[in-house]
Amino acid sequence: MRARTAALLSATFMLFLDVSIVNVASPAIRQDLGASTGAVELVASVYTLAFACTLITAGRLGDGYGYRRLYAIGMAVFTVASALCALAPTVEWLVGARAVQGLGAGVMAPQVLSIIQRAFPPQHRGRLFAAYGSAIGLATVVGPVLGGLLVQLRVPGLDWRLVFAINLPVGIAALAGLRLLPGSARGERTAPDLAGVALAVTGLFLLGYPLAMGHSSGWPPGLLVLLCAAPVAFAVLITHQLSRERRGLRPLLKLVLVRDKGFRAGLVAVAAFFAGVPPFFFFLSVYLQTGFGHSALVAGLTQLPFAAATGAASRWSARLVAWLGRAVLVKVTGALALSMLALAAIVAVRGADARPWDLAVPMVVGGLCFGVFTTTAFTRTLSHVPPDATGSASGLLTTVQQAAGSIGLTVGGVVFSLSTVAGVHESPVDGFTHLLIYEAVVFLLACAASALLDRDRREALSTT
Repeated sequence: MRARTAALLSATFMLFLDVSIVNVASPAIRQDLGASTGAVELVASVYTLAFACTLITAGRLGDGYGYRRLYAIGMAVFTVASALCALAPTVEWLVGARAVQGLGAGVMAPQVLSIIQRAFPPQHRGRLFAAYGSAIGLATVVGPVLGGLLVQLRVPGLDWRLVFAINLPVGIAALAGLRLLPGSARGERTAPDLAGVALAVTGLFLLGYPLAMGHSSGWPPGLLVLLCAAPVAFAVLITHQLSRERRGLRPLLKLVLVRDKGFRAGLVAVAAFFAGVPPFFFFLSVYLQTGFGHSALVAGLTQLPFAAATGAASRWSARLVAWLGRAVLVKVTGALALSMLALAAIVAVRGADARPWDLAVPMVVGGLCFGVFTTTAFTRTLSHVPPDATGSASGLLTTVQQAAGSIGLTVGGVVFSLSTVAGVHESPVDGFTHLLIYEAVVFLLACAASALLDRDRREALSTT
């Protein structure tokens, strides 16, 4: 079981590592490939966009064709695309390879949750879901640290390319270890809901592409039109799915999931939480490298206290959850919001004299809270999902997580630039202070949604 768990979690770690590891490598990519700022931002965002657009469809395909088979396909695509990223001669090549890499990640990610839910006995699932959340949390915070170290090595001929080449041995080992994963019975294969797939991908693209490109391109009218069309596409998708259910056809998305109050509250809590995570790490790197001229290594090491605390909290999450007692998610999201306000106070007071180590204490508190949330929220959200809806639930939860990160990164960019919009001289100190206030607000929203999730799960337990 340990070997199976290691195989699943190492793959999950790698997928989410690639969301954040590129951030600190962006200046080196821009210099080496002669790319514009917008193109480099697209290198980061196109991965998340392709990732999010694939998840719901991949989760449903896993239900019908076998989770291990879809996992293998996704891993193979991801590994080959990582090699193409490392070999990229131009930024256009790199953007295309990153899109393919995101597609592979999107095919693979929901299969991990589905394998845990369907192939492991109930008494082990809670621990495995906690480990899954821990892998996501650690990958998110370790990415900038590892990226900074790899760029700082300055290996001749590789430099930033190492942040992609590092995926190759992990991907090859994961493919070689496929036999360790449990086979899963395939569900009933019905005619695919091609219209549902098209609507889901269209809606996610209409949402994700403008969010990825809008800030760097000045929000031209065409992007705003696409963004406004996204809710329409999602409304048509929901109508289409309800129609298929009424006709007794198998829908792409089981809407019974969102009728469950606990699952719905879990989605909102995860969305609010992860709307704060990517912008925090991205603009912390901008604040340190652009504002103060620190190296990628220093920018990465500044986030080491957060990463170390996340690892400790993930390792001892069961004890921390028992110690915190009821409403653990409410407590950690509330404390995380307070740590963001503490960081904002330090940055505002210290100003240009702020040093990376000044941020250490609230970063440790934030990392502890982050670790507990990521090891607990997925378990509680998926705890009452029916077995036949595992693929849909896994794909939907991960899609919400990725889409929320894209939205958060865009909103965070607008907030970071408020000093410029207001006609005040642009300052990384002011921008980062504004961003940290935004972070506190979204984590408080996650706190409110967590209260609803905790209440529903307690009620469910009391009636069983």
